[in-house]
Amino acid sequence: MSTKPLEFEQPIFELENELSKLKKKSSSQNIDMSDEISAMEQKLADTRNEIYTNLTSWQRVQIARHTNRPFMLDYVFHAFEDFCELHGDRHIGDDHSMPGGFARIGDKRVVVIGHQKGRDTKENLLRNFGSAHPEGYRKALRLMKMAERFKLPVICMIDTPGAFPGIGAEERNIAEAIAYNLREMMLLKTPIIACVLGEGGSGGALGIGVADKVLMMENAYYSVISPEGCAAILWKHRKHAPEAAEAMKIAAPDLGKLNLIDEVVPEPKGGAHNDHKQTAENFKSVVLKHLEEVEQMTTEEMLEARYQKYRKYGEWQGE
Repeated sequence: MSTKPLEFEQPIFELENELSKLKKKSSSQNIDMSDEISAMEQKLADTRNEIYTNLTSWQRVQIARHTNRPFMLDYVFHAFEDFCELHGDRHIGDDHSMPGGFARIGDKRVVVIGHQKGRDTKENLLRNFGSAHPEGYRKALRLMKMAERFKLPVICMIDTPGAFPGIGAEERNIAEAIAYNLREMMLLKTPIIACVLGEGGSGGALGIGVADKVLMMENAYYSVISPEGCAAILWKHRKHAPEAAEAMKIAAPDLGKLNLIDEVVPEPKGGAHNDHKQTAENFKSVVLKHLEEVEQMTTEEMLEARYQKYRKYGEWQGE
């Protein structure tokens, strides 16, 4: 998939261009340049490996926001089958930034819900830039209750900068909608697997984020506030977003070390935006593994484990 390189990816982009020119020259002029091409390919592989094994938190944030990164419905296309979308919250209307419905992953029938962003202006307006309204969270809970009734697991895919902060959302009580979801998801009598695909912003992410197993894609981030927002508060300027991202420990590897997530889902070298299919296969494999673990429990054991999981968040043991 052709993508526009991020700033730190520029050395890779330049080497790829050089390699392309070498191959074109070799082919068009019928010259044996196999040694030069092999050396360039090795240099490209080494450069890519060096960059992507030493990513900073801010660089991961940039990857998480990449417009060519796979979104919720891309995962549905590649990792799920027989998706049947359901609409409406039965109160206000439908929210296109929070699609959901019945699907099958592997041999398991599930209900899948998630935030959906857009790649161009038209789609972003339809999807509200991935920021759900109250009716999105109420629709999500309606589908979860349906999953509970039919004894189907719930798969939640988180990818939002935050819930929509507009006047209409406040009038329709966005805070209550999210808070109600938090309570009801804690008590839901069916397995819940949540995965942060890209951005996991604030209460907008938590509104579908209470789960038995919380996963994160390798280059996703999960935070109470954006790095830019934190920098504006603490440093009085958004230019300090890279320092804020590092200080907040919002990247998947950091959250894994803090035991705030259950597993980091690996992405292909170069990030998920370079290979949607392989990324979805990795996602599917890890989701099925954790789903099988949760399904081994009785309902009582599952609810108790879910409760204890969140009780342990924020524990600190001094030396």
